[in-house]
Amino acid sequence: MTTSERAATGERVDLVQTLDKHRGFLRYTVRDLTDEQAAQRTTASELCLGGLIKHVAGVEARWMRFAEGGAEAMMSVEVDWENQFRMADGETLAGLLAEYERVARHTDELVGTLDLDASHPLPEAPWFEPGASWSVRRVLLHVIAETAQHAGHADILRESIDGAKTMG
Repeated sequence: MTTSERAATGERVDLVQTLDKHRGFLRYTVRDLTDEQAAQRTTASELCLGGLIKHVAGVEARWMRFAEGGAEAMMSVEVDWENQFRMADGETLAGLLAEYERVARHTDELVGTLDLDASHPLPEAPWFEPGASWSVRRVLLHVIAETAQHAGHADILRESIDGAKTMG
């Protein structure tokens, strides 16, 4: 099967469209915010809207490295676990959104080329079943779920800032 034939299949289109729908909710939630508002913590947690954009982009990029090359590829880029949900000095909402867009386009391209049935053993972690493997399809479903969950978190944070809602 050629790359263009893979990209045109219904399942691949469905996966990308579903992921992009939830990305869109997340991007819409941060519309018209200043960098200061995007960095504002409105709950007891470290979550802020800019940090959520940064986190979701990082999660998607890590999981797509896994989809391409397994756990070793996933772990090839160091993660700043402490600051992944915060906007660091010098970060802007526009810059975080641009990086998220770059990650999203790369993912969308990969969905058209990767074998959805290919699988890799998961990295060792307490939250994964020892010896388990995930297919590329399962990785994409996980990224969709993660994005949707954080879009909901973002909606709550945004409403706390200025009452704006993504839906409703």
